[in-house]
Amino acid sequence: MSTQRKVEIYDTTLRDGSQGESISFTIKDKIKIAEKLDEFGIDFVEGGWPGSNPKDISFFAQVKNRKFKNIKIVAFGSTRRKNFSADKDPFLKKLLESGTEYIIIFGKSWDLHVQDVLRITEAENLNLIEDSIKFLKKHGRIVFYDAEHFFDGYKKNPEYALKTLTVAESAGADKLVLCDTNGGSLPFEIEEIIKEVFAHVHVPLGIHAHNDSGVGVSNSITAVRAGVMHVQGTMNGIGERCGNADLSVIIPVLQLKMGYRCVDDKNLVKLKEISRFIYETANMIPPNSQPFVGMSAFAHKGGIHVDAVSKNPVTYEHIDPAKVGNKRRILLSELSGKSTILQKAKNYNLDKDPESIKKILDKVTTLENEGYQFESAEGSFDIIVRKTLGQYRKLFTVEGFRVIVEKRGGRVISEATVKIRVDKLVEHTASEGNGPVNALDNALRKALVKFYPEIETMKLTDYRVRILHPEEATAAVTRVVIETTDEDETWGTIGVSENIIEASWKALIDSVEYKLYKINVNRNQ
Repeated sequence: MSTQRKVEIYDTTLRDGSQGESISFTIKDKIKIAEKLDEFGIDFVEGGWPGSNPKDISFFAQVKNRKFKNIKIVAFGSTRRKNFSADKDPFLKKLLESGTEYIIIFGKSWDLHVQDVLRITEAENLNLIEDSIKFLKKHGRIVFYDAEHFFDGYKKNPEYALKTLTVAESAGADKLVLCDTNGGSLPFEIEEIIKEVFAHVHVPLGIHAHNDSGVGVSNSITAVRAGVMHVQGTMNGIGERCGNADLSVIIPVLQLKMGYRCVDDKNLVKLKEISRFIYETANMIPPNSQPFVGMSAFAHKGGIHVDAVSKNPVTYEHIDPAKVGNKRRILLSELSGKSTILQKAKNYNLDKDPESIKKILDKVTTLENEGYQFESAEGSFDIIVRKTLGQYRKLFTVEGFRVIVEKRGGRVISEATVKIRVDKLVEHTASEGNGPVNALDNALRKALVKFYPEIETMKLTDYRVRILHPEEATAAVTRVVIETTDEDETWGTIGVSENIIEASWKALIDSVEYKLYKINVNRNQ
């Protein structure tokens, strides 16, 4: 059995995370996310606020009889309203009706909120906290108390902020969660205040940090160092304003760097997968620079760095990327040098084949002189290597394509026609799109899907255009980089031409060819 101390992880992606701008989860989304978090080994998942909206009511109804392996579903709510007794408060009733064993309610810890928001006396606020917790405990629930705005309240009126906690503890709260709701506190303040709290209460403490000062993760880690063993946050740090403390950073820091246990080690390797799933479900583009799980988290570009990593990864990597389900990436650019090619050649078993490496170097150098840049286009680089070495079998041939852009009835319509050949079979298709590139993409997929249905999992996630020689004005060379993702990975491809449509087409073709090559390899394994 592991001797690591356990830190409970409480995920509020489904409630606090969904309050982020432009984020909206369907009921189906919420259930899928809960299932993923359960597979990952999270301890608690906050499902929402039953009674606040029909979606959350439906969610709790649907998960009521589900059996999860790890997670415990938690219903979120507030203390009773000032004009209702606890047994008459409609929202407390909805919390009970949710059917969850665990309930978390928030109450006011900052006297400013008591006076200016609730507009009641400090004593009345203490009664709200006490009555609500006693009511829920009387009905057999395990109750966590979210001390909203606790750190701000403590800094202004420490005696009253502590009083709200001792009242909650006396009422039977099973855990007290200290909230930095505005995200304005700093790590040294968090540590000092938590130490004071431990001197006044005896039930376990939790931390709930927001990221408005950019230190949500730091505050959470500091809280654990101070003795807190229950951490709340969201996957990828999504949430209102600047977001919540990012669990995809907190978990590996605690587990890999500080010796705590958050999830099983065999599950930690799913961290990147979980992160990407949340982004995909929220319809968000993952930031490449996100620690631990971002595409660039273990990417190396400078030749000196690449050379050092090839000799000993510890020189420029703070952990083994495989431990969090990520991988090392060697980027190609004008900063890379021969060592980069040598490092990447290992993927093709060429590290002892200097003649082939020279061919690749010559090809890459020629293309870079034309305006290509492979730093963000590893899919195109893979294809170039295999073509240069004669290892690539073309799975389809483009006979031709055409794009028409016209205005119809006040709308600008783009339509593309694509003709392809697969072996001796010819497919001729047309499709509309939001623009010429989207129309080409749609037509190409439409033509290929009957031969390679797996391409339906492809999704274009980014499209970037760069003018290489602006002094040439509209005749300038254009570089297009496309980022594509499927269920397994994300890859970039590139096209360069004086014609932006042709440059886009080249990048699209590379993207599809890379995907089909992966399919072909998997089929032959």
